[in-house]
Amino acid sequence: MKQINVGIVGYGVVGNGVARILEEKKELLIKKSGIQINLKKVFTRNWNKSFPYPLPEEKKAYSLEEITEDKDIDIVVELTGGIEFPYNLITECIKKGKHVVTANKALLAEKGKDVFLLAEEKGIRIGFEAAVAGGIPIIRALREGLVANSIERIYGILNGTTNYILTKMLKEKKDFNSVLKEAQELGYAEADPTLDINGTDAAHKIAILASLSYGGFIDFSGIYVEGIEKVNNLDISLGRELGYTLKLLAIAKSHNGEIEVRVHPTFLPSEHPLAKVDGVYNAVMVEGDSVGETMFYGKGAGSLPTASSVISDIVDIGKSIALGVGREIEVTSMNWEHKDLSLTKVSDFYTRYYLRFTVPDVTGVLARVAAVFAKYSISIAAVIQKEKVLSFTGEKKEKVVPLVILTHTASENNIQKAIKEIEQEKITVEKTVLIRVEDEEI
Repeated sequence: MKQINVGIVGYGVVGNGVARILEEKKELLIKKSGIQINLKKVFTRNWNKSFPYPLPEEKKAYSLEEITEDKDIDIVVELTGGIEFPYNLITECIKKGKHVVTANKALLAEKGKDVFLLAEEKGIRIGFEAAVAGGIPIIRALREGLVANSIERIYGILNGTTNYILTKMLKEKKDFNSVLKEAQELGYAEADPTLDINGTDAAHKIAILASLSYGGFIDFSGIYVEGIEKVNNLDISLGRELGYTLKLLAIAKSHNGEIEVRVHPTFLPSEHPLAKVDGVYNAVMVEGDSVGETMFYGKGAGSLPTASSVISDIVDIGKSIALGVGREIEVTSMNWEHKDLSLTKVSDFYTRYYLRFTVPDVTGVLARVAAVFAKYSISIAAVIQKEKVLSFTGEKKEKVVPLVILTHTASENNIQKAIKEIEQEKITVEKTVLIRVEDEEI
């Protein structure tokens, strides 16, 4: 039986999970894959601290060279995080003829073009199932299971931290800061949660899914990204009254030869399957022209769920090595043509909008807003005008109340022009809240 030797660089939460599965489930992996996978070496910068899964001394590497220079190691698993260090490590491994498995979504989203072109040149495979949605096998589904489809759109809840926060805000009426603190105490949020709450983490993941789906490279800087830092309970409640639930949604769509990729707080119809995904769970809805809508749901992070995806890549690549399949036809890491994808500018988006204006409680305000909307061809679908006083303003201490308008499909450009004019004419007394809405309206 062919033995496949594996080296791991990085021994954090996921690295511990990968080592545990490789060591404790050897017989299961042989039975299911027909190959013997041997964990040869693991490198981390500090072996002095305690680890959830301790390794025997002979499997510990104290320098990177023990892995990169070892000619017997077939696959290097990179689980370090960051961009520059793993980029240098992966490119070195590729040049030395070693296949690579990585869970590094930031690296692939921002430097994937360089990595995959080099891998193709050298006949090396890159496995990256664990880079998106942890234990959910969405990468393999796009590469293989949905190969007969042109992908029309992808909607993803791709960050468990933000989904946990929004779920708690909805169900327990808690404010953003208190829920974030709770998430940190429970280990659902990092000590520095910036990349989660500002949308960057989800953007890295949707960039990878869009590249796979639409067969080209995406300039990460061209993705529109907006986080949940400014979300408040009032809008969550008012949206609920209109029949919508708020999620941080990662969106990729193909239309008119361009690709639309964006991440932002989004109202979904409350009966939509994604609207019911709560807590730290992830879910991805993919619509193909042949299969229609499909949905993938599960744990998007964690030691063993993510390790499960890493192992699937190790087995996949290992089986190819064992079978002696020619590398020149085995480079199937990305389904691409060699092209850069054109991304739609944010000003060219078309969707529905939830707008909350803070206005004086006086006659004629709604008519003035509606007049501006008519000027920019924005059609109103629903209105909520609350009697609840938010504050008092001006010398006469006029009441200030929320005015919520849900639009039909409109252009982002026109919406922004209308908001600017409404604010310049001082119809409102505070900055307008804008939340995009995704539903089935054409």
